[in-house]
Amino acid sequence: MVGFLFLGQSILGLFGLGVASFAVAGAIVIFIVAMEMILGITLIKDDPDAQGSGSVVPLAFPLIAGAGTLTTILSLRALYEELNILIGILVNLIIVYLVLRSSVWLEKVLGKSGFAILRKVFGVILLAISVKIIKDNVSFG
Repeated sequence: MVGFLFLGQSILGLFGLGVASFAVAGAIVIFIVAMEMILGITLIKDDPDAQGSGSVVPLAFPLIAGAGTLTTILSLRALYEELNILIGILVNLIIVYLVLRSSVWLEKVLGKSGFAILRKVFGVILLAISVKIIKDNVSFG
């Protein structure tokens, strides 16, 4: 995320991409993950050939530092100073770490059904976020 804060615009420009295209691509990934959460199905399957290779990326990565996050960082760069964005990234990473670290405890407290309900609720929130990103970045005229 920090690297993308400083190099993101250049990387996208290298491929001839704009922030809007990147935002829509990230929204599509978020949409798919949200549908998985809501419907309880698996649309994105692991590559069986990738087992044992060093290129396996955890599913949480696209949500924590995926296209949606990176697009947000580019958007924030136009509004805020880099130091403020760096502080925001650090605070966000601490919160994400604490939540992921306590997920086993949370599952014990909430139970499987409580966890399933939370998964569906946050799936709907993710779905709404993806639709908003697409709506804001696609022009139909």
